[in-house]
Amino acid sequence: MRVDAFDFELPEERIALQPAVPRDSARMLVVGPGRSLADRRVRDLPELLRPGDVLVFNDTRVIPAQLHGRRERAGSTIDVGVTLIERFDGSNWWSFAKPGKRLKPQDRITFGDDGIAAEVVEKAGDGRVLLRFDCAGSELDGALEQIGVPPLPPYIAARRPVKDDDRAHYQTIYARHSGAVAAPTAGLHFTNELFGRLDGEGVLRAFVTLHVGAGTFLPVKVDDTDNHVMHAETGEISADTAEMINDARNRGGRVVAVGTTSLRLLESAADGARCVKPFAGETDIFITPGYRFRVVDLLMTNFHLPRSTLFMLVSGFSGLETMQRAYRHAIDGDYRFYSYGDACLLYPGSANE
Repeated sequence: MRVDAFDFELPEERIALQPAVPRDSARMLVVGPGRSLADRRVRDLPELLRPGDVLVFNDTRVIPAQLHGRRERAGSTIDVGVTLIERFDGSNWWSFAKPGKRLKPQDRITFGDDGIAAEVVEKAGDGRVLLRFDCAGSELDGALEQIGVPPLPPYIAARRPVKDDDRAHYQTIYARHSGAVAAPTAGLHFTNELFGRLDGEGVLRAFVTLHVGAGTFLPVKVDDTDNHVMHAETGEISADTAEMINDARNRGGRVVAVGTTSLRLLESAADGARCVKPFAGETDIFITPGYRFRVVDLLMTNFHLPRSTLFMLVSGFSGLETMQRAYRHAIDGDYRFYSYGDACLLYPGSANE
């Protein structure tokens, strides 16, 4: 399909710069083909689900991947901003750096007052820089917690500085496994109080792990979706979790993916019999209209960028015309967009029922 089919105009004032407080007070648009759009709140979710449905959450934890350092070379010092994007091994990270053009292999960058440092090992043609830190493993992870800040998406970071409370706001309350450099944002809406009400209604919870990469923000630069190469992300579904999800489906419960990351991992792990299999590895699944969903029955997600792979995914799930109608309603109705924005609950299009 042509990428411009997924374009739309979004006023800048619709981009949320702060999260809803409390989290579950965010608005939620209920969307489905052949049904009227319904304006609800995330806290209404227990009324919209059934006993036996299973919510599938991504429990990845966002690391403080935004670093500020200094490169010193022959008496010349420049400030360098680094965003970690993918761990290569214990001490090496692929990163984006600004000003990347002024870095070269063997340059040394020092971060923080304690002097943690990294050497530029390699520069890739796509703008990435491989950094080798002078510590590794848990020692490096601890240092990053001290000197790094949350890697807010560019459309937020360009308009305001990172604040102390972003460390909590840009993290789900159930985050467990460190490794993401972007939050699974649909999960940001959940609170312990909402979990308690969902439990009371007999709604089940399952957790999978997909470490969200910076590629989630990269624009689609081709004219046709067939020519786009999707970034790969690392994920895991345990055998116990796969069994729980399959059992829920077999008893008539619906699988409700909380976020596009949960959905992509579930669909990557599904077999031809529509069962979820244990999974550990990388997925680069790219979902566009015409894809036949095998596992997911409902999708809760935020509002996405024009021409993005995520808007393509939701259009594949509910139908392009349905999502265009929903987004027009959301824009006209002052919904808040993107990572800190409002949510929608999507029902499948006729092709996926």
